Amino acid sequence: MTTDSSDSPAPTSVGIQARPLTPAVELHHRIEGDPAADVPVVLIHGVGSSLASWDDVVGLWPAGRPVVRYDLRGHGQSPAPAGPWNIDDFAADHVELLKRLGIGKAHTVGFSLGGLIAQRVAAVHPELVDTLVVIGAVAGRTDQETNAVQQRLRMVVEEGPAGAARKSVERWYSKEYLAEHPEVAAETVARMAQLDAVAYTHAYRVLATTDLADQLPRIMAPVLAMTGEHDAGSPPRMSRLIAERTHGRCVVLSGARHTVLQERPDEIAKEIELHVR
Repeated sequence: MTTDSSDSPAPTSVGIQARPLTPAVELHHRIEGDPAADVPVVLIHGVGSSLASWDDVVGLWPAGRPVVRYDLRGHGQSPAPAGPWNIDDFAADHVELLKRLGIGKAHTVGFSLGGLIAQRVAAVHPELVDTLVVIGAVAGRTDQETNAVQQRLRMVVEEGPAGAARKSVERWYSKEYLAEHPEVAAETVARMAQLDAVAYTHAYRVLATTDLADQLPRIMAPVLAMTGEHDAGSPPRMSRLIAERTHGRCVVLSGARHTVLQERPDEIAKEIELHVR
């Protein structure tokens, strides 16, 4: 169980000026193809996951497509500085990685928390974003949705990642997928039990307290917003809002919940491929 505070703060008001709380960290990353040969796709995973969450999607793209994916701070093999963190800490890590790799502009793709990070990068550093894809991303939470995610944050603080997973796995996966893959629920809980509980809580707090809906009109890159039809935390209404405020395109994956990278990699890969051409 994490020793982090159990207090759940109200949603953070994020101004357009970047204000990270900690220095940027050197992110563990993986490069496929040659990022110097073409505009690369940079993939940002969600809270509690790692760069491996993109395996099924990347495996469906043409060989040679330049792809960069990385572990968020506190995830996978990336370092976990002392918290708390905010959305600009994650954005600064992203920007620093691109600078270190000599990447001037990228097709930026983010899932869940990664979708928030991608929104922030596109709003604050438009020169770095050629196209933007956000998947299962939040924007414009209602009061009811805000209260619900605050309750989930308290659950994370009190029960740790594995405890939260036990109570959330049926929210993340569709009933059909769990029926076809009965091992997934136990595997997910076991994987979450291996996470750094404090780092996970710091990251989840950013997800739970950040909303960038007011900054969406600042995004100039072409936008694709995708989500599952039955995603409770990132419902289709949010993806439609993102698309509307950025003059982008919205795709809703029929029957899916949150874990679309795992359940629907073929559709995700196809839609990203169409968007970044």
